[in-house]
Amino acid sequence: MSSSPAAATAIMPIDVVSDVVCPWCYIGKKRLETALAMRPDIAVEVRWRPYFLNPWIPREGIDRRSYLETKFGSVDRYRAIAERIAAAAAGEGLTYALDKIARQPNTLDCHRLILWARNSGAAGAMKQRLMQLYFSEGADLTDPQVLVAAAVDCGMDGDLVRQLLAGDSDVARVEDEANAAKEAGIDGVPCFIFGNVLAVAGAQDPAYLADALGRAAARYAGTANGGATRAEDAALPSG
Repeated sequence: MSSSPAAATAIMPIDVVSDVVCPWCYIGKKRLETALAMRPDIAVEVRWRPYFLNPWIPREGIDRRSYLETKFGSVDRYRAIAERIAAAAAGEGLTYALDKIARQPNTLDCHRLILWARNSGAAGAMKQRLMQLYFSEGADLTDPQVLVAAAVDCGMDGDLVRQLLAGDSDVARVEDEANAAKEAGIDGVPCFIFGNVLAVAGAQDPAYLADALGRAAARYAGTANGGATRAEDAALPSG
């Protein structure tokens, strides 16, 4: 499948609406990266957008068992679901260590970190590191020391990040972005919005995503201003 010259040169934004504690978002990120590698002719800018999978969880987080019992009815019921997800993750070369996770976090501060990492072009790396910490290492993402260490791993200033986390900087901005996604009709993640002209829900197969990339790039290049169609516009803030 070939794209037009315009599609090959125009940088198409891809807004990825997801949460760091969503296992399908973890898998979907890897599948998107595989799809992008399949379409090197399409120039893109990936923008990581916040979503709160569990907005009811308090800022300090809760015990993992309590979370699973509240949301799924029992730990055993979740395990039956999670084993299939873990197998899908393994198929992408990822580790979902079910038994290592002891704490279910509120992800507001994680999304603040990802937002701040945009300034140095490290938002994707920050997203990946947080997901690895949670799914592979069972780290407590409510622990400021864990978050600061993750920021340092991604080239950020640890002292500055520690100060920012202690305050309410960008709390409203992250909450507004997450709310905007839900108000736009996004009720499941991951959701990939290609150039504001095509939305794909779910951690689809890389070949499917690669095909969507091609179709979206052609449409994006053909629009005068890269505007979205009404039905597919996610109405997300820019920047």
